[in-house]
Amino acid sequence: MRIGMVGLGRMGANMVRRLIKGGHACVAYDRSREAVQSVVTDGAIGAHSLAELVRALTPPRAVWIMVPAALVDSVIAELQPLLASGDILIDGGNSHYQDDIRRAQELRPAGLHYVDAGTSGGVLGLEQGYCLMIGAEPAVFSTLEPIFATLSPGGRRAESMAGKSAARAMAEMGYLHCGPNGAGHFVKMVHNGIEYGLMAAYAEGLNVLQHADAGLRQEEADAETSPLSNPRLFQYRLDIGAISEVWRHGSIISSRLLDLTAEALAADPALGRFGGRVSDSGEGRWTVQAAVEVGVPAHVLSAALYSRFESRGRSEFADKLLSAMRLGFGGHIEKKL
Repeated sequence: MRIGMVGLGRMGANMVRRLIKGGHACVAYDRSREAVQSVVTDGAIGAHSLAELVRALTPPRAVWIMVPAALVDSVIAELQPLLASGDILIDGGNSHYQDDIRRAQELRPAGLHYVDAGTSGGVLGLEQGYCLMIGAEPAVFSTLEPIFATLSPGGRRAESMAGKSAARAMAEMGYLHCGPNGAGHFVKMVHNGIEYGLMAAYAEGLNVLQHADAGLRQEEADAETSPLSNPRLFQYRLDIGAISEVWRHGSIISSRLLDLTAEALAADPALGRFGGRVSDSGEGRWTVQAAVEVGVPAHVLSAALYSRFESRGRSEFADKLLSAMRLGFGGHIEKKL
């Protein structure tokens, strides 16, 4: 199958490479000519404009958009006049699912089909494949299934087996038709919200272990410091990198995120090149907002999101207010770090 790819960043370029390895033809476009040339070297057909990309595709065309969510509407606006009825636009980024519903409605009068493909796999996807969560009309999904199957970890189309649903067969390959427009990115949104929670759990747990030597440190004895009740109970100088590594082998909490954590600690036990300011790209917020809208508790996901805000200094004013109140009611002088 021939498909166009718009956006050759950290994931888009590797997706092109995986599709080519799987026998598909890819027409690739990016504003960076160097990015285009890099995939041309691997067998892609290079395009230096969206018009050139569309001309290189055979109707009905399929164009996969792999750009930041904020740029998707502008890319669609440029592509739409170049396309014809029956063509398909696929957004593989992290768009808000409500935008997917809107876009599908706006494109429908022109006969254009829209697909939202939540894509997980990051820079490891070239070799290991991408987990794909797809929202689309059933017929459109069927047309594109060879593409999804090649990109997925299974690398091939799901086969129906006795006693196994089509959804289960697809899921075992690593791709899933989740439902109509918006369903794919809704599932990916919650996936990323869960990711926030898992990352926070690892970080907080390892931080407790990192400070298990508190009983060996000399602490000031004053009214502003709550002392350890028994310093003898906290006298462990633990190798955090080795602990994260041993958890990877046979532990119930092993995961790809733990693999990455162990790799980072092995390379730099003090994590000196990181400042600890953790960004959020939107999906965690949207997950919490959806939980509020439908009245579902999401304690862990909310806390993980707020911890990211805190890491960026967004709690500094609130912390100053706490110090001001303690000074006011108890004369407590703020301790300097």
